[in-house]
Amino acid sequence: MALQSILKDKWNNRRSILKFLATAPLAATVSRSSVAEAAVAAAKAAGSKAAAGDIYSSIGVRSLINARGTWTYLSGSLELPEVRRTMELASHHFVDMFELQESAGRYLAKMSGAESGMVTSGSAGAIAGACAACIAGSDPQRIYQLPDTTGMKNEVVMLGSRNPFDSAIRLTGAKIVVAPTVDDLESTLRTSTAMVYNTMFRDDENLMKALKMTKAAGVPMLVDHASGIPPFENFSRYAKLGVDLYCFSGGKGMCGPQDSGILLGRKDLIDAARYNSAPWEGAVCRAMKVGKEEIMGVLAAVMFWSKADLNAMNAEWRARVERIAKLVKTVPGVTTEITIPIGSNSFPTLSVMWDEKKFGMDVMQCAQQLREGEPRIEVLTPNNPSQVMSRMSDSDPNKPHWGHSDLRLQIISLTLQPGEDVIVGNRLRQVLDRARKQSM
Repeated sequence: MALQSILKDKWNNRRSILKFLATAPLAATVSRSSVAEAAVAAAKAAGSKAAAGDIYSSIGVRSLINARGTWTYLSGSLELPEVRRTMELASHHFVDMFELQESAGRYLAKMSGAESGMVTSGSAGAIAGACAACIAGSDPQRIYQLPDTTGMKNEVVMLGSRNPFDSAIRLTGAKIVVAPTVDDLESTLRTSTAMVYNTMFRDDENLMKALKMTKAAGVPMLVDHASGIPPFENFSRYAKLGVDLYCFSGGKGMCGPQDSGILLGRKDLIDAARYNSAPWEGAVCRAMKVGKEEIMGVLAAVMFWSKADLNAMNAEWRARVERIAKLVKTVPGVTTEITIPIGSNSFPTLSVMWDEKKFGMDVMQCAQQLREGEPRIEVLTPNNPSQVMSRMSDSDPNKPHWGHSDLRLQIISLTLQPGEDVIVGNRLRQVLDRARKQSM
């Protein structure tokens, strides 16, 4: 039933494509031009029908097929039907937001095994709230004093390296200290250390090693695992390990409200994070509001994932990228690979490779053609156009180089809607085949 719920939305808009797939075995017939033309026609029909209900076109905004994944600049993920229904119901009533966050915290604690929790404005909001809590605690005078940290512990150790989200730490008034490795951590823990920020969630051995040091020093650790769900096991994993604070995005793989997140952990620190956040006026994180609809929507997403059949969902997601792979592999010289990344964004992912010199086209040029075509298609590439520093010149020595190092073009299954796999596969096949022929 969980899988049926996910597939229900947009089903009618894609029915012509699915009928085509049922009547024409894709692997056996895709190389025939007549079948390829039929697929394109079915895709256009589905796209036209979907476009008829596209509210964004009314203000001149071009919607897109998202094969890149749950990137915030591409509006995250699509909300689960259960989430949309819950938010609609929540929008018809007034509540006391203090009481709502407190009750939501009890629910999140029950579902995770952590002492408490709260709904935040994305993972970045969770990071800022956690940092403010570790610096100012629940003291009203200290909370109102932030971001002036005079007289308070004000250093936050970033384990590993800085990243584009450390602004969520710095805005509280904290000073960043970097510990490149776990072995460097102990020397950075001082009486002025308020918190350790950790994204090394893939390695339990190093996580536990770091946690042993922070516990001994009496310094709380925050584990940022924004893209950690699915699998839902991560929701309780860090509580079992004894991590002080940890957070997830609600608008990525969780498919909750796009502007939501979850902070879980020790009750005293969660209480302090609430005091440093909306709706408290004068709190440094007051601007990071979440509405009653978002709070209830997140809880609906948590409930969904606690019961979801992830194996069935992975099978459906894998089938989508397998269909794309079959289409693009009809182009001589193109190879593909399907993997499920470990740690974050853990859903079937298709990598598409070709000899860029022989094709006369690199990954970025291919992605640009897909973006400029109709319908617009976004795929995962090594670049991240949403980073502030990405606007700097490549020749600028101060420009950081965060992001993907893998130079392959990738397609993320989670954000593809039913039927869009055929559209993406055909468009990518056409772009690659045209480049190959022009370079011969």
